[in-house]
Amino acid sequence: MTTGIETLVQKALDLKKKGLTQPEIAQELNLSSNTIEWLLTQSPTTRERAPPDVKIGWRSIGVTGARIKILADLMTDLILEELDAMEEECDGVVGIAINGIPIAAYVSEALECDFVIHRPHIGGDVKVGLFSHNYASVENKKVVIVDDVLGTGQTMENAIATIKEARGTPLLAVVIVNKSALDAIAGVPLRGLIRARSL
Repeated sequence: MTTGIETLVQKALDLKKKGLTQPEIAQELNLSSNTIEWLLTQSPTTRERAPPDVKIGWRSIGVTGARIKILADLMTDLILEELDAMEEECDGVVGIAINGIPIAAYVSEALECDFVIHRPHIGGDVKVGLFSHNYASVENKKVVIVDDVLGTGQTMENAIATIKEARGTPLLAVVIVNKSALDAIAGVPLRGLIRARSL
């Protein structure tokens, strides 16, 4: 019988064998890069203490469009509340690949604004990510950024930098689960439906 940690170690190793980078594995398993590094270096005979992290699994939601839409409706309500308090309106919703995309699609429909897909920077010399050319751009638009989980904040910071570089204005970042103590990131207000932190 395997433990939860042994299962995660095996999943991380399997994804590495398939060619995913450490940040891609972290994104796929909804864990921090530090935790993935730890998982990939463990052996059955020696186990160091794991770095503090919270594993978020949202498969129960992600298997049906109806459940994703319910979650998106909650996020839309939160976004409208925040935009109203700011006395702002948005022109676009940026979904961060991978898990932010389906939620952002529903949110953009509810807000009646453009749908943008951001692909985060993963490794290499490039400092920012990129936008999918098959969807809307952020140029000269005020946008809300949507993702599933915020851990270290690096992915969200990357999205904010990419938006600014493309001459867009990030108004708000919204996630399902905020695993940090942050209420703003790179000067952009941050809201989460749930805050989950290791103490």
